[in-house]
Amino acid sequence: MSEVRVLHEGAGLLVVAKPPGTLVIPGRAEGESSLREQLEAQLRRKVFVVHRLDRDTSGVLVFALDAERHRALSIAFEEGQVRKRYLALVEGRVEAPRLVDAALVPARKGRMRQARPGEAGKPSRTRIRPVETFARASLVEAEPLTGRTHQIRVHLLGQGHPLLVDHQYGRAEPLTQRELGGEGDAVVLSRTPLHAARLEWPALPGVEAGAAEAPLPEDMAQALTLLRGAGAATRPG
Repeated sequence: MSEVRVLHEGAGLLVVAKPPGTLVIPGRAEGESSLREQLEAQLRRKVFVVHRLDRDTSGVLVFALDAERHRALSIAFEEGQVRKRYLALVEGRVEAPRLVDAALVPARKGRMRQARPGEAGKPSRTRIRPVETFARASLVEAEPLTGRTHQIRVHLLGQGHPLLVDHQYGRAEPLTQRELGGEGDAVVLSRTPLHAARLEWPALPGVEAGAAEAPLPEDMAQALTLLRGAGAATRPG
């Protein structure tokens, strides 16, 4: 397994680029490696998990290198002091920015759904902005203003723009080159195309304010290239 890419390290803080398809902490399957275990082997020291990304989600992920910074960073995440921006490839044309304010409630099999009128749920807000639109798909930036499970995916679904592939909230089948405007039947996207592109943290006890960005993983970059090559791309103002 290749080394984890470190985006920032210093003063008890470690920021890495999580590859898609990896668990942050060990799962139930015996012998399945996690990002935390890989980092501890790579750095030869203990790391503390501050927050998590779903297995399929790629991008910026923060670890702490000691208990003091772990507490400070965990509180900052819980209190919404950390700004997170994701990139997602979704179905349909997203033409204008919007703020989605829709409470979430648990559904079956670990899923979430938007609360129905009169139904109590956890307040959830996501800011969505189109970055690039194509004939039948869009690249959007999503900024979660709250931190609910599957929040971005459920809010995008509720807006009529599910992720191009999403085994829980949309299409389960992989997308091929031909379906994205290219030629051939090779699979391009087989996981949820959601990427934690940028994260900004405030000054905290023992931690300087800063930010980190992670480049798009190969599968999302290839999908974008195919969508752009098919024409009719626009960049909303």
